[in-house]
Amino acid sequence: MSAALQMTAFGLALLSTLFLLLATCTDCWMVNADDSLEVSHKCRGLWRECVTNMQDGVRTCDQYDSILADHPVKIVVTRTLLITADLLAGLALATLLLGLDCIKFLKEDPRVKLKMCCGAGVILGLGSILGLVGSVWYAVDVYVERAMLVSHNIFLGVHYDFGWSCWLGMAGSTGCFVASVLLTCCLY
Repeated sequence: MSAALQMTAFGLALLSTLFLLLATCTDCWMVNADDSLEVSHKCRGLWRECVTNMQDGVRTCDQYDSILADHPVKIVVTRTLLITADLLAGLALATLLLGLDCIKFLKEDPRVKLKMCCGAGVILGLGSILGLVGSVWYAVDVYVERAMLVSHNIFLGVHYDFGWSCWLGMAGSTGCFVASVLLTCCLY
């Protein structure tokens, strides 16, 4: 039972970490959501903004000037939280891999391997919380920005909704949290 639980947690943690990494690297955190007939598809991410022409499929992207330049708070906070979550999830995966019963590392001391799995669960839980806070922070800021424009009857020609990168960040963080619960609570 313990080995199956460990492998389930490892598989879920691996998939969720990949989701977090993809969410951090991709550029569709906000997507235009107009009801009118659009000729282009606009996505804003943490690192750049891209526009895809719907007629010919040509995609052009504008990189943000610099990592150190003045950016909106939602971009800076989300970048910081997601990069930290990625690093913690990677560390937890490495620790978990060494703590699995099927790996021959420290095979003679099962208590140390169990502590490594539990420690990996704690690290994974911390990373999942940071990733979830970053993703939800960004989503809430997008919603508040849109609500402010609507409440003031301002229409700029385009408004944005949550993009698939935002949802991927939330899914990856939630998966890491579930794997953390499996490793810390259910393994004993």
